[in-house]
Amino acid sequence: MDILITHGGLARTRSMHVRPGQLWLILSALVLAMLLLSGTVYHFVFLKAVRDGWPVVSQIVGPVLGRDAVQRERYTRENLDAMAQKVGELQAKLLKLEAVGERVSGLAGIKPEELRALDDAGKASTSSASPVLPVATGARGGPFVPAPVRSGEQLDQLMAMLDAQADRSGDVFVLVESRLLARRLELLMVPSIAPVDGPVGSGFGFRIDPFNRRAALHTGLDFPAPTGTPIHAAAGGRVIEAERDGAYGMALQIDHGDGLVTRYGHTSQILVKPGDLVRRGQQVALVGSTGRSTGPHLHFEVLLEDVPQDPAKFLARGESLGAAERVSAAVTPPVRRRKSR
Repeated sequence: MDILITHGGLARTRSMHVRPGQLWLILSALVLAMLLLSGTVYHFVFLKAVRDGWPVVSQIVGPVLGRDAVQRERYTRENLDAMAQKVGELQAKLLKLEAVGERVSGLAGIKPEELRALDDAGKASTSSASPVLPVATGARGGPFVPAPVRSGEQLDQLMAMLDAQADRSGDVFVLVESRLLARRLELLMVPSIAPVDGPVGSGFGFRIDPFNRRAALHTGLDFPAPTGTPIHAAAGGRVIEAERDGAYGMALQIDHGDGLVTRYGHTSQILVKPGDLVRRGQQVALVGSTGRSTGPHLHFEVLLEDVPQDPAKFLARGESLGAAERVSAAVTPPVRRRKSR
């Protein structure tokens, strides 16, 4: 492309040759310059004219900018309404979570004053927000009164209140989790499950001795079962004896710590040896009829500081703790732990 440049009738004409690529570059630069110039004029001239009320320019540009402001305001209001609806849904979910937390904390044995301490700690951050009341389901009605449009500041306050409630719920569930874990650990180290599946034949206490027919103290529980029936450890611990022991026949003793020991007598075979660590429910022996026995059964004892205790009390306590743990696990939603602040 050739461009001719003249300065007058008698002047020499100059010729410039512009390639297509150069032409597009020049046009692009011109368009960019116009955009920058228009943006500058809009922001530093038109907007200032409307704010300061310049006589002519503000009257011309004002209606156009006014329509833009109305559209922005409507868009902002719609966003605030949607955010308020989301906040309402979040409030309902937090109420359900709080109700579940109260039920689970009761199962975990957490006292009300412990939860009250959490409430007192969170009052400072939620005192400025409006209280949240539970809403019952059922029939509804009444006149239509439009709810006021919440401002951004009000939504920020409400979100801060919900954040505090969520933190409290998270703290409650962490406390519940620690209590349940402590109970579970306690349950693992205390005789809490029956060593043999089946009914109890003879309980703890005085009875008529089957051999000499005289009154005598029975120091454990008898579980009648066929020879070879598996015997499971009633709790976790360390094997301290696995040998023939007089009237007990082939007997096994497991130490659970703090002076607590379980004994399994009249077995036909012992599957562990002294020094072994066993877990609760692990198969440790087989039912037999060795020693002073009238037939195949397991004689199960619980000793505390070498004093025989009623094993039925330990087994009943284990069943109640296990049931509470299963119920709490069924109703407790998963909680994501918060990072320490």
